[in-house]
Amino acid sequence: MLQDVADLKMSDSYGKVCVPRQLVIEDDPSSIPAAVSNAQLRLPLVAKPLVAKSHELSLAYDKLSLQKLEPPLVLQEFINHGGVMFKVYIVGEAIKVVRRFSLPDVGRREASKSCGVFRFPRVSSAAASADDAEDLDPSVAELPPRPLLERLARELRRRLGLRLFNLDIIREHGTKDRYYVIDINYFPGYGKMPEYEHIFTDFLLSLVKHKVLLLKLPAQ
Repeated sequence: MLQDVADLKMSDSYGKVCVPRQLVIEDDPSSIPAAVSNAQLRLPLVAKPLVAKSHELSLAYDKLSLQKLEPPLVLQEFINHGGVMFKVYIVGEAIKVVRRFSLPDVGRREASKSCGVFRFPRVSSAAASADDAEDLDPSVAELPPRPLLERLARELRRRLGLRLFNLDIIREHGTKDRYYVIDINYFPGYGKMPEYEHIFTDFLLSLVKHKVLLLKLPAQ
């Protein structure tokens, strides 16, 4: 699904939307260092399980430690983003955005001296909400522009054929308008979305109204 975001090549006056360079590993941990070298991925890398335990992320700092990972998984280049990500919930035409604390930034010196694999369970859990944090840098906390999210949601609804999904988006630290979609989930847990009851009810009612309208249309 992230490939659909990349294919959009989305860039306008509100910002540019990209995806991190990534690599899927199906099996054989011993092959990971060579696969990473061949793909020319830059360390550190975020490792995400492809099945279950989707919130249990790992950050791998060196190629030797990559062999300690457990496939199947996807490896993504880590992008500094101020430790905050935006969960964008799409319910039909409605869009709701919430902030979540995320992995902290990694400096060049830290990246060059660190080694091993560090695990971060449930990075984006509901308990890690950043919406009420008072000490966030405004350049980090500012939500992505609404027109940008509306266009992105509209294009992905069309390409993916989905009406219930969410996007995990980060803003590259030090930039104002360069965004990365790092994950897409279809039919996510909407219990974490504020006001989900009203939004979801409106969505279901709109489906009923649309169905009734189609039934009333004259046969062609």
